[in-house]
Amino acid sequence: MLHRTLNLGILAHVDAGKTTLTERLLYAAGVIDEIGSVDDGTTQTDTLALERRRGITIKSAVVSFAIDDVTVNLIDTPGHPDFIAEVERVLGVLDGAVLVISAVEGVQAQTRLLMRALQRLRVPTLLFVNKTDRAGADAERVLRQVAERLTPDAVLIGRACVEDVAERDDELLAAYVEDARRITTVDVRRALARGTAALRAHPVFFGSARTGAGIAELTRGIAELLPARAGDRDAPASGTVFKVERGDTGEKVAFVRMFAGTVRARERFPEGKVTALATFARGGALRAQSVTAGQIAKLWGLGEIRIGDAIGAPRANGAAAFDPPTLETVVMPRNGGDRAALHAALVQLAEQDPLINLRQDDARRELSVSVYGEVQKEVIEATLADEYGIDVEFRATTMICIERPLGSGAAVELLGAEENHYAATVGLQIDPALPGSGIEFRPAVELRSVPLYVYKTVDDFVSSMEAYVRSSLERGLRGWRVDDCVVTMTHSAYAAPVTGAGDFRKLTPVVVMRALREAGTVVCEPIHRFVLDGPPDALRPTLRVLAHLRAEVLATTASESGCTVEGEISASRMHLLQRELRGLTHGEGVLEFAFDRYEPMD
Repeated sequence: MLHRTLNLGILAHVDAGKTTLTERLLYAAGVIDEIGSVDDGTTQTDTLALERRRGITIKSAVVSFAIDDVTVNLIDTPGHPDFIAEVERVLGVLDGAVLVISAVEGVQAQTRLLMRALQRLRVPTLLFVNKTDRAGADAERVLRQVAERLTPDAVLIGRACVEDVAERDDELLAAYVEDARRITTVDVRRALARGTAALRAHPVFFGSARTGAGIAELTRGIAELLPARAGDRDAPASGTVFKVERGDTGEKVAFVRMFAGTVRARERFPEGKVTALATFARGGALRAQSVTAGQIAKLWGLGEIRIGDAIGAPRANGAAAFDPPTLETVVMPRNGGDRAALHAALVQLAEQDPLINLRQDDARRELSVSVYGEVQKEVIEATLADEYGIDVEFRATTMICIERPLGSGAAVELLGAEENHYAATVGLQIDPALPGSGIEFRPAVELRSVPLYVYKTVDDFVSSMEAYVRSSLERGLRGWRVDDCVVTMTHSAYAAPVTGAGDFRKLTPVVVMRALREAGTVVCEPIHRFVLDGPPDALRPTLRVLAHLRAEVLATTASESGCTVEGEISASRMHLLQRELRGLTHGEGVLEFAFDRYEPMD
């Protein structure tokens, strides 16, 4: 029997029951003898003290179990929208997913956001409608919501007839037309598996993680309907780091999904030497000598590793599944003597969550971090207190803006000039580019101006200069990151053997700032697109509030069953809309929003 490894994500809106479902799957597989409780803080995957106290998942966790010949590496992810970045990192390493929906609350805003991301990244997905044993559970209502709000390709397991599956599978349809009587249950199941793998079908299971109802059917569906991307074990090594944590002695531990090839203990990479590794089996991580394509492993020894890094050959990355945070807050130690310790602690937290995007204002002696919402701020505060012994306070949350060049600007610092304190020449020209195009670096210097005794190749020099430029653009004339521009390197010179890499690195921000002053910049704020669903009588009061918040309404629809408003609003006023939502819609409203673009501020 061929052995397979399936990397499975469990995703849901907060409180839909995904961590309880994880416990039930582990129990059914014989990995644990007793089902843990989220409320009691005894679950397998919520291992952080803070997760146990708050009863929510904050960090993704990996646990393994077997279904017949399939080893399932199950990744439990956060459900709260403030921790969507943690979900983002997991989606790219999955073979398949189970999206959990509450039979009581139905399809919620986060459920829709997750489903769109799964479809965009083409992750085959099963739907599990949980809490069918609870008061208020309504299976038919949830099925209607699934069809209307998630996908028209939901196929209900238990009621699935041959026609439902055949209309999504040409092979089964041909057999059905030829002789429907010859089609077996196995034929239907195989066709459904093909449809699930191709995202033409999303099987729906009903049950209760608390009581165990429907778990046997879901377990069978996971093994039979979701595909495993094994990869080529004989190809060059290629993996992706989706999580980084610190071990008991402070060392970095990288979680990697291998897509091709093999990595062995004591193997060297640019980020360091693999001193030890562990693969997942029988509930946990077990020390091993190698990890191969299709598996997930923990790697020790890679001191320079970061989330998103490639192990071996890099893979082509698609667009991000979710938007980056558009809010930030200043973090201050209550004890002034803890400034250095706070900086070191935030650097470590940023290793685990790069979208924290630690930003230091040297002039004001302030540290800022990016956040998705207030709950994330509370978690950062508690983590700093619990794990680092640092008490902090936050200033009010503000928008993250960017700067764009208004025009063109150029500057050059010549080697040997009185005002140039570095042994190098750097000249740069900055020109505006199309909105949303990012930063483009163009080298336009002669080869003889490259100090090859410092940089191994011209490409190394160009890569280094691009990194220096991008770093320098992290803080523009108004204190925000500069984006949407073309930076051309126009001048370069050195004095051997005096000039070192540090001369180019330290001189670049001086030249960048001079060029920006000549170009000028404009501050641009983030704009969100939103869709607001509510009851029929909510339309008029909603439009009044949106007008007050200076939102632009793009479309409205109204019917006897409800109303929908689509529009655009500044990120600075989105939280005000969220605050008004419950009152406007009698608690029945659903608000979805996503970053769309940056626009110059009024």
